[in-house]
Amino acid sequence: MAHRYDDLLEMAREVPANGDMRTHGFAAFSRLQYGGLLSFLRRRTANEEDARDAAQESMMRLMRYRDTEPEVAWKPLLYRIAINVVGEQYRRGSARQSTHHVPIDDLELVSDEPTQEELVTHAQQEALLRKALLSLPPRWRQVYLLSRMGGMTYAEIATHCGISVKTVEKHMTNALAALCDRVGSGAADAS
Repeated sequence: MAHRYDDLLEMAREVPANGDMRTHGFAAFSRLQYGGLLSFLRRRTANEEDARDAAQESMMRLMRYRDTEPEVAWKPLLYRIAINVVGEQYRRGSARQSTHHVPIDDLELVSDEPTQEELVTHAQQEALLRKALLSLPPRWRQVYLLSRMGGMTYAEIATHCGISVKTVEKHMTNALAALCDRVGSGAADAS
């Protein structure tokens, strides 16, 4: 804070040459209320320094109202201001806990989720594979999908399609070769 409370009291003690008793009354009010205000704030702040800062700030803010508010309103207004100041201190303190602050540049952020770039790449590969699958002859596509997507063995595929296991092997070999030509060996095997 720019001024300590003692400096503010000294300024408030100075009665202007025109004899403004309202200013003089405010100085007396400030001296009388400071101890109680500080005690009130000690119960609401983390430490003595915060309590003193809040008391000083509260008194400074109250000075704005000394000419517009009646003297009987000063005390309730002072405590309302003090509560607001403590709230502001708390919000400032919780927004930047210096003892617990870790710069984001020092953090290593790890996630099991794929990155946006990986998701886009995967979607592009999937679209390319889908297009290549649709270009296969129907029987090759059926054998490939039953094996890779359906998890069926060659014998199960042969029974399902009413063809021999040798024919399933031949269709699978042809389907894989065609997909590798169109998409690449990694995408055909991965699907």
